[in-house]
Amino acid sequence: MPNIAENRKVRHDYEILEKLEAGLALTGPEVKSAKGGRLNLKGAFITFLGDRPMLTNAHIAPYGPAGPQPQYDPTRSRPLLLHKKQVKHLRARAQEAGLTIVPLSVYTKHHLIKVEVAVARGKKQYDKRAAIKKRDLDREIKRTLKM
Repeated sequence: MPNIAENRKVRHDYEILEKLEAGLALTGPEVKSAKGGRLNLKGAFITFLGDRPMLTNAHIAPYGPAGPQPQYDPTRSRPLLLHKKQVKHLRARAQEAGLTIVPLSVYTKHHLIKVEVAVARGKKQYDKRAAIKKRDLDREIKRTLKM
């Protein structure tokens, strides 16, 4: 299950409440480009278009060997593949105050491309500072114990 892309900023900006695995519907050249590591999740989020959850603002670079693709939009919204029960659950959680749905990582599972999706709550600035302080203290403790 090798990682293709990871959105590390999400773990700093949000508190992760729950995680889900979803499939990602891509075209052929997008699959080749994504498996080649040319996918970026920075600034990506999940929206709903009708009843379909969509991965919005994820950038997949055009696949060069496929030739010119004049109508290709690298940041188009791509549908997520989930069961109806999961879609209803995600939609309900997205409508709760203060919660958002964000992609954590994109990886391959067998020959499929999957997205790890999380329901998250935004952190306040003081929460971020406290997390940084705790991480630094833990690092310092480990360093002193090794000596």
